[in-house]
Amino acid sequence: MSIRVGIVGISGFGGGEALRLIAGHPEFELVHAAGEGSAGTLLGERFPGVPARLAGLRIEKWDPEALPEIDVLFASLPTGTSAEALARVPDRVKIVDIGGDHRYVDSWTYGLADVWPERIAGQSRIANPGCFPAAVLTALAPLLAAGLIAPGNIVIDAKTGVSGAGRGGGDSRFGFAETNENLQPYGLLQHVHMPEMARTIEAIGGGSAAGLVFTPHLVPMTRGLLATIYCRGQATTARCLEAARAFYADRPFVRVTDRPPQTKWASGSNMAFVSYAADPERDLVMALGVVDNLGKGAAGQAVQNANLICGLSATAGLGGAPVWP
Repeated sequence: MSIRVGIVGISGFGGGEALRLIAGHPEFELVHAAGEGSAGTLLGERFPGVPARLAGLRIEKWDPEALPEIDVLFASLPTGTSAEALARVPDRVKIVDIGGDHRYVDSWTYGLADVWPERIAGQSRIANPGCFPAAVLTALAPLLAAGLIAPGNIVIDAKTGVSGAGRGGGDSRFGFAETNENLQPYGLLQHVHMPEMARTIEAIGGGSAAGLVFTPHLVPMTRGLLATIYCRGQATTARCLEAARAFYADRPFVRVTDRPPQTKWASGSNMAFVSYAADPERDLVMALGVVDNLGKGAAGQAVQNANLICGLSATAGLGGAPVWP
């Protein structure tokens, strides 16, 4: 029997990626699509390449109290717009919130699927990590768990494709002329992903994340995310790689590589790539994490989380290889 799912915010980049993954999922059946500006149109009009069986599904205006009979709801709404509405979704419906309103909120489970799958299985309210935390925390978790780095004074320098900013609305910063051949730092000292990274670093590392510095940048590509992370620690490169391979030994989506990862390696997939370089004499450990910001950084991890809460294999519907070139 198929698992009936819905997507709200289907016209955004995250919602559209969730649609792509669910359309090919062996157990999930998309029966409800909701949005605001796209309400009233057919999926086939909004997404001309959607499978024929879904093309006639009409996008409804988002109303949490008028949901059809569904088992799982994927919510891909801008941060700050989902908390009140999702509180009115019936308890019988499992929710994976791709947006930022429920990360480290009581009664919601933080869905860092490759690090804490056992905490996610069987839950009904999942807060998907942000795209930057997906890369950063996946790279840091093995080192923190093994005590190879200090949890404080970590410096994160991260680059993301422009789709990480969402559709952008009327913000001219995200237009072609502004982003092409350009590199833009943003969100300095106050980025919305800082609190969840700090909380998770402390939870895994067992100490204060004081001194955490995070500088994100927009780069002129559509999708992809690379985080270069500077930490204090006495471990060698070989010891960091060994710890990561042991930590992720049974995690199908995480690859530990000897050479620095590239964003193309993960494009269009739910993969995460991590690598390390260390110099004990300088008390320096560099961790590198790569994800597709719309894949592991959003819809891919959301589907992985939905698989876990529905008792399915974590890999269901996510077996596609990255797109290359």
